[in-house]
Amino acid sequence: MRVFDSNWMQIADYLQRDDRIVLPVGSTEQHGYLSLGTDALLAERVSVEAAEPLGVPVLPVLPFGMAPYFVEYPGSMSLRMSTYIEVIRDLLDCLASQGFRRIAVVNGHGGNAPVAGLIREWVCLPRAERVEVLFHSWYNAPKTAEAASRFDDDQFHGSWLENFAWTRVDGAEIPGGSAPVLPRSLADNVTAREMRELSPDGSLGGAYQRSDEDMQVVWDAGVAEVRELLEKGWLDQ
Repeated sequence: MRVFDSNWMQIADYLQRDDRIVLPVGSTEQHGYLSLGTDALLAERVSVEAAEPLGVPVLPVLPFGMAPYFVEYPGSMSLRMSTYIEVIRDLLDCLASQGFRRIAVVNGHGGNAPVAGLIREWVCLPRAERVEVLFHSWYNAPKTAEAASRFDDDQFHGSWLENFAWTRVDGAEIPGGSAPVLPRSLADNVTAREMRELSPDGSLGGAYQRSDEDMQVVWDAGVAEVRELLEKGWLDQ
């Protein structure tokens, strides 16, 4: 259930029988011909579909993340690492103070990965009761990555791997074929201006699209993997 579909009293009632909650986190950044909200849209949707049959509440996605290398593309936003870490810390503090003891952070953006260090630190702070926090990047988790690899080993930003019906935008014609692959060692070391020059359309390489049937296989694997995490990924069951 989406937290936005509930009032506070319903969430309080839920806490009498369960202590799990999902916090999706994403980014607002260029994705080539796809929506600027791709990472946020996917993180929230995979969380909702995974959590729905379990009755676990899902918070609205945090739509901004760390993407300094994309800020030369208009519409792309980036938070400083210090800002992002404190935002996540504040949200975890709120949830823990309200009685949530099992928090799944479902991530849709590779640039957010450094926050895993903050989470590791946060769970080690002394508190009266244990609070577990799982950080799960759904798009490259083992079973989801395995499903995607059945179709194509080139799985890069702005490519087919993120091209779902719900990340496409009206009026954008997505090319056929493939974009040249930008080596990861290079992509990880260029400035924002250099990134814009190296990738004029925003794709970091590989096929632009695959069939919706192929994409559904990847999506189903992602939903199942998040659901399995929510069901079985906790130390305190």
